[in-house]
Amino acid sequence: MKAVIQRAKNADVQVEEETVGEINDGFVVLLGVTHEDTIDDVEYLVNKIVHLRVFEDASGKMNLSLKDVNGQVLSISQFTLYGDTRKGRRPNFMQAAKPEAAKQLYEIFNRQLREQGITVETGEFGAMMDVTFTNVGPVTLIVDSKEK
Repeated sequence: MKAVIQRAKNADVQVEEETVGEINDGFVVLLGVTHEDTIDDVEYLVNKIVHLRVFEDASGKMNLSLKDVNGQVLSISQFTLYGDTRKGRRPNFMQAAKPEAAKQLYEIFNRQLREQGITVETGEFGAMMDVTFTNVGPVTLIVDSKEK
């Protein structure tokens, strides 16, 4: 399971020109699921995301976590994180999990974030979405549960 985590001061996602999710101060998380992913991968990423210390403290140092700042998450499913571009010019998405399996783990991921006390807004799984946000810093991290 891969997550691209971007610190944002505001973010929203629209489906067919209608806003379906919106946050202030937190993370935009693009989440990709592959075939071998399990609940263990979800738990690893949730724990990492909730406790990453990338928000500034009073001294201006990245020392505070999402929980410390009462940050929110805009969670977007992103199968293209498993696009393989090594051959040709069209990405191969064979490593992305089938939609049914990916949706189940994506929903568990969001539920576990909420169980940690995090406000979570989402896009619409499988839909064409427009995501708009202001990346603060910019701070962008990639976390892969297989690289723990």
